[in-house]
Amino acid sequence: CEMTSLGMPVPFGFIITTQTHLEYQHLSQRIPDGTMEEVYAALVKMEIRQGSEFGNPANPLLVSVRSGSVVSMPGMMDSLLNLGINDEITQGLAKLTGNPRFAYDTYRRFLQMYGAVVAGKGSHPYAQILRDYKHQLGIQENCGFKPENLKEIVGLFKQVHQPPEDPRTQLEKAIGAVFTSWNNPRAQTYRKLNELPENAGTAVIIQAMVFGNMGQSSGSGVVFTRNPANGNKECYGEFLMNAEGEDMTSGSLIPRSLEEFKEESPTLFNQLFQLQKTLEQHYRDMQD
Repeated sequence: CEMTSLGMPVPFGFIITTQTHLEYQHLSQRIPDGTMEEVYAALVKMEIRQGSEFGNPANPLLVSVRSGSVVSMPGMMDSLLNLGINDEITQGLAKLTGNPRFAYDTYRRFLQMYGAVVAGKGSHPYAQILRDYKHQLGIQENCGFKPENLKEIVGLFKQVHQPPEDPRTQLEKAIGAVFTSWNNPRAQTYRKLNELPENAGTAVIIQAMVFGNMGQSSGSGVVFTRNPANGNKECYGEFLMNAEGEDMTSGSLIPRSLEEFKEESPTLFNQLFQLQKTLEQHYRDMQD
């Protein structure tokens, strides 16, 4: 919210508060009455801002659903990306963008994350399907998949778990899954080790998706405003082209240094450098 108020180019979104999460826990993991009505009202504002519509195959809005505790707990709770997609919307996204590979890769990513997080299937069955399929094709990385390959992978992923077709049902279940992840073993251990309160709760942040997997003109990365090893004042980090954030954090691909980004795209790097300066001056501390 603060970055939006600073005029920074961050995805538009809204927040379900920690108070709602505390009520969710009090209600034995049931989303409080009236919450989803407020969520759908906020979605309408997001649709107007983005010029697209949640659940509309002709012009779909996809969203991310992320956790956000009072104190940062990086990687400890669950998030979902590319939510709001199904068979029909995938076809519409392919037509809208003229990029069927992007559309089916996005659907593949959603099925994998939804099944692992919401359905509790874990990441292993999906990773095994990808490994076997890459071995069959003789390729090393997921970016080597063609649209027809991704269509087949989507079918295999559905055999592991078939998410609801209705985007609103997907969203409600995803919100519940993020709330529930507050009490997963790794989050509990992290709070214990760092002496964080158990009753703080987590917010849920819902934002319009920004796609890093649309081709070699898009990507994802992690940036620090200082070198975390020695504190030097520099734009420090890593990036991947044609990738989403999960590709960075999963370790499935080897990221590239921001120094390479600076050499290849100096204009974009300078924009990034100015943004990180603004953040550090605003918060008066190192940012990542």
